[in-house]
Amino acid sequence: MTPNAPTALITGASRGIGAAMARELTARGYEVIGTSTKGGNGLLPLDLLDPHAPAALAKTLSGRSLDLLVCNAGLYLDKGQSLANGYPSEMWATEFAVNVTGVFLTVQALLPALKRGGDTGGKIAILSSQMASHNRAPGGSYIYRATKAAALNLGRNLATDLRSERIAVGIYHPGWVQTDMGGTSAEITPEHSAKGLSDRFAALSLATTGCFETWDGHPHAY
Repeated sequence: MTPNAPTALITGASRGIGAAMARELTARGYEVIGTSTKGGNGLLPLDLLDPHAPAALAKTLSGRSLDLLVCNAGLYLDKGQSLANGYPSEMWATEFAVNVTGVFLTVQALLPALKRGGDTGGKIAILSSQMASHNRAPGGSYIYRATKAAALNLGRNLATDLRSERIAVGIYHPGWVQTDMGGTSAEITPEHSAKGLSDRFAALSLATTGCFETWDGHPHAY
């Protein structure tokens, strides 16, 4: 690691897009800190079902600065659920706890580290989805769509409030990716997505804060 290398923290970095982003950002000269639900294998623990976990992570990182926070960890439990008798309340609570509340609490807990990061302020990248867009409504997956729409709204409003702190916030659709979530028939590999997303993070600035973009750099409809 080169001296004074920028530092990135990626949630959900044990596999899929998160692991690919960790490799890509490391290759680009970042010191990468990754998390997973239980930690281990070089990753710090961050169980987003535990509302106290983000504060515990921040305590572990006490005094460090972050140049980039990538909120990648997420759940998609309701794929294939039936409108007639599916989507139980517990599933709603679990997905919102990770995909929305967990994102907010992680950002909140790591704000001091982000304020110390970057030459002109830190950056926050929130992975949402094209399924957050109200212009795309093919039906089904109600919980996941609702959580990703909420994450998009959260990111847009954080961008407004954090502009004065010189922290830029971007929201991104990572593509349809060949992961456990996306399936083997998806369009792109995790490595392809990670490369494009890393380009988006590099381009993110206060001039573009609040953007909702695809992994390959196109503005996404809200």
